[in-house]
Amino acid sequence: MTTMTKFDYRLLTFTTADGLARPGLYLDGRVVPLDTLLGLVEGLSSIDDLLVDWPRSEEMIAAALALGEDPSVTSFLLDDVLLLAPFTPGTIYCAGVNYRCHVEEMERAHNRAPQPDFRETGFAPWHFLKPGRACVAGTDQPVARPVGCDNLDWEAELAAIIGAPARNVSVEHALSYVAGYANANDLSARDLSRRPQPSQDSPFRFDWLAHKAFEGSCPLGPWITPAHVVGDPQALDIRLWVNGVLKQDSSTARMIYSVAEQISHLSQHRTLYPGDVVLTGTPAGVGNARREFLQPGDRVDVEITHLGRLRTPIH
Repeated sequence: MTTMTKFDYRLLTFTTADGLARPGLYLDGRVVPLDTLLGLVEGLSSIDDLLVDWPRSEEMIAAALALGEDPSVTSFLLDDVLLLAPFTPGTIYCAGVNYRCHVEEMERAHNRAPQPDFRETGFAPWHFLKPGRACVAGTDQPVARPVGCDNLDWEAELAAIIGAPARNVSVEHALSYVAGYANANDLSARDLSRRPQPSQDSPFRFDWLAHKAFEGSCPLGPWITPAHVVGDPQALDIRLWVNGVLKQDSSTARMIYSVAEQISHLSQHRTLYPGDVVLTGTPAGVGNARREFLQPGDRVDVEITHLGRLRTPIH
């Protein structure tokens, strides 16, 4: 059995002056259109198509790159293209709380007594959903504050992109179902999370759609870094800046539940499909804890080791 050569590249979607969205690779400082690299392969017209059968797609890309540089292949400088959202996610699963430092931060902000350790008390990983097509925004794509929102918050997160159907997978094998990783920002409309009409104790008071699933609420990108380039997802620096001021500075090593544990847990309850995304939680440093919120004209930058920088202007 031959071993597939592992190349260092990124998967992206871009457009040039013609305005057409094209899938490509960021490789050796240049953007290479996927159709010129692989030829006109039936069924491969987008990054979404690559993810449907990522093991096969990864082999095809590796085989093409192993042939060496072809001077006839058109490529572009990164500054000469506009990056779009790298792909259109299926379901986006978002970890509600997954860094102990964030739990402690919110306990202090709301004057709550410290909670027992989640793992010791059997608290399982907990997720909510965002719809993919409506929520995703690419790097440099402006995101408008939702109507009626004055408390728009940021949350830097590591996004794991699923590359093969995953059902009842073990923690030990969970990462083999990951195609790659990307920066994400779980933008949150804090002041829209509760509806004013229901009573304080009503279960119908909470509004997760308004709070977490508004248009553009999941900036993602600037590209997908293949899993083999990232290596251990629990050994990555994660940082976020607002207007150049560092707000979040942590490590994925501080997650309560690892990426593998989250994928395994989710897969026990439903099948994770290629193109689904798991947002794995945010560390301390969110605006809500210090009563700082995003204003029109602000810019948020998220950077995680190996994943590039995701930039989001707020309108």
